[in-house]
Amino acid sequence: MATDATGREPKYQRIAKALKAEIQSGALEPGARLPGENDLMSQYGVARMTARQALGVLQSEGLTEARKGVGVFVRAFQPLRRRGIPRLLRDQWGSGRSVWDADLGDRDLVVDQVEVGEGNASETAARVLGLDGARVWIRSRRFVLDGKPVLLSTSYLPASLVEGSAITEPDTGPGGIYARLAELGHGPVHFREEVRSRMPLPEEAAKLRLPAGTPVMLICRTAFAEEGRVVEVNEMVLDAAAYVLEYDFDA
Repeated sequence: MATDATGREPKYQRIAKALKAEIQSGALEPGARLPGENDLMSQYGVARMTARQALGVLQSEGLTEARKGVGVFVRAFQPLRRRGIPRLLRDQWGSGRSVWDADLGDRDLVVDQVEVGEGNASETAARVLGLDGARVWIRSRRFVLDGKPVLLSTSYLPASLVEGSAITEPDTGPGGIYARLAELGHGPVHFREEVRSRMPLPEEAAKLRLPAGTPVMLICRTAFAEEGRVVEVNEMVLDAAAYVLEYDFDA
């Protein structure tokens, strides 16, 4: 925990902590307007910059969002619990269900800005696929949950494997990519996901409509068919404030 020269927690952190406690207790409900800079200056006897820093802490943690000319509000969007293991089970996509069905409940998901075409894989995907410059089919999608963009997803698949299949169409049909790969005789039998985080690139922030200071999580998923053949590399960019990553498994 950061402290000032006297060893005490900085004032802006103490103010942010008090406001965070109100949000977590429900005293400040989703959609509620937080006290403004002038209110915080008066209440805590601090300078404007200190009040601004306190509000900035909550925005950087994804708890609030600023509306230009109006104020700072508690984010009304409830994070999505992404169930990393059940969503990828064969029983899920193999029965024609979307991998998202394991996460959503009764929430409304829309896939928009779908782009499908042949091209060159990203550096990471090309290395994992071991294609040495061979062309791939690329599927880029944006996922919008309850009206909020939450995920950018780009899949890379070997062109020689999926050419002429529904995977090259905007709508891949029930069960999605993995069900179609299974029909081609290359259904995934193993997955690997790597997770890291960083601040978003400008185009990512724009597409996800991220409040200033909100980081993103990067998930790179590799799908393996029999004999260890890589059949898909999926690079995802997630709004970090919109997700809880859940991994539930037996010892």
